[in-house]
Amino acid sequence: MKSGFVSIVGRPNVGKSTLLNSILGEKIAITTSKPQTTRNTIRGIYTNMESEVQIVFIDTPGIHKPRTKLGEYMTDTAINTFKEVDALVLIVDDELAAGPGDKYILDLVKDADTPKILVINKIDALPPDKFKRIYEEYEQLAIFKEIFGISAREGTNVDRLVAAITELMDEGPMYFPAEMVTDHPERFIVSEIIREKLLLYLNEEIPHGVAVEIETYKETPKLTKIGAVIYCEKKSHKGIIIGKEGKKLKGIGKDARMEIEGLLGTKVFLELWVKVKEHWRDSDIALSNFGYKE
Repeated sequence: MKSGFVSIVGRPNVGKSTLLNSILGEKIAITTSKPQTTRNTIRGIYTNMESEVQIVFIDTPGIHKPRTKLGEYMTDTAINTFKEVDALVLIVDDELAAGPGDKYILDLVKDADTPKILVINKIDALPPDKFKRIYEEYEQLAIFKEIFGISAREGTNVDRLVAAITELMDEGPMYFPAEMVTDHPERFIVSEIIREKLLLYLNEEIPHGVAVEIETYKETPKLTKIGAVIYCEKKSHKGIIIGKEGKKLKGIGKDARMEIEGLLGTKVFLELWVKVKEHWRDSDIALSNFGYKE
């Protein structure tokens, strides 16, 4: 059997989590149009017994120049995976001249002594001439084993990408059972689902300042009772999250509950509370409590 670990890297909001979900055929990583949606490394396990391959994909937080301790943790987490994996998949969706983000990441990636594949995402929205410019620009660097154009959302060429990654894997053990798609506990995935709904409901300035902590999690055969606290950094943000007459928080809770029920296969009773914890993104203690630092 072939097996190995692959890190998916790129700047925020380039489609890393969407690609991981597409490869696995189910959702394990939350996705929104907001940058920096992913904060932890999300491990997705792809197993194909017919091809005798198991690939553990690591979806990393978007790499960016950090402005808070949380930002430092997210970027360090992504960079630290470079030396721990058997291959790197760098995702881009624009030319290098479009902004400093991709060049910053490229400078980090090119020095890694790991086979690299470049993925140009969102080809369903890219004009052919622009795709050609991006392709040729990266091809000239001569640091990538292969370059693929894909649409992670539509699934276009994802199977070809997986086949190319498989070729880079060596003979190795089966790290996880064939039916396992992630090694994260259900509590973690539940907290991420709630945070995803927050990101979808909230204004631009608030999402980066929210965290979700699961306080209670009680399972029975027919019902799972979950209590979660949403932390924000300002009292004014608390009011925005709750909304007029509590309508926004109810909407967040309803959407999260429906998805959690699909995940767990049981009815779910979900309670949400909102609390203020000022400057938590720059607090080592708070980051540790929320699972972002050891």
